[in-house]
Amino acid sequence: MEHSYLSSILKQFEYYKSLGDKTLNQLTLTELKHEFVEDTNSVAIITKHIAGNMLSRWTNFLTEDGEKEWRHRDSEFEDTFQSKEELFNYWNKGWECLFNAIRPLTSDDLERIIYIRNQGHTVTEAINRQLAHYAYHIGQLVFLGKLSKGQNWVSLSIPKGKSTTYNKEKFSKEKGRRHFTDDL
Repeated sequence: MEHSYLSSILKQFEYYKSLGDKTLNQLTLTELKHEFVEDTNSVAIITKHIAGNMLSRWTNFLTEDGEKEWRHRDSEFEDTFQSKEELFNYWNKGWECLFNAIRPLTSDDLERIIYIRNQGHTVTEAINRQLAHYAYHIGQLVFLGKLSKGQNWVSLSIPKGKSTTYNKEKFSKEKGRRHFTDDL
């Protein structure tokens, strides 16, 4: 990857995927499907929406509108998963589509105009739009996951009350570059 933006954006998408993966892995199928309040979205529904959006936006994204005719967005808000494996397969299918679309890009592609719902965006704008959208929903997944697990939640960042210990460990090491898996 010849452009630092492209390598940076890939790291960001990998980071958010890892947060989603770590959340989904902690939850049972029942917890994935739980709606805390009637007519709200469960983790399973949010996961289905994210993956459905990815498949629509990233399939042939340089040559076709990001809102595909075959996408049925409203059905993304119906929980149809019969197993955790089925949910994970769909989640990973969406991410695979995203990564397969972004990895071959070059800096020359970043100013190309693509369309989402018939509205023109540069490739950079479209990538930023999708990163913000996925970060928003993955934040919801993490929050709902934490609510579901309560005291049994395994923190995905620095646990409450552990900042001093965490910083002491980090500052005891030689300076280095941040990796997407580092805690915030």
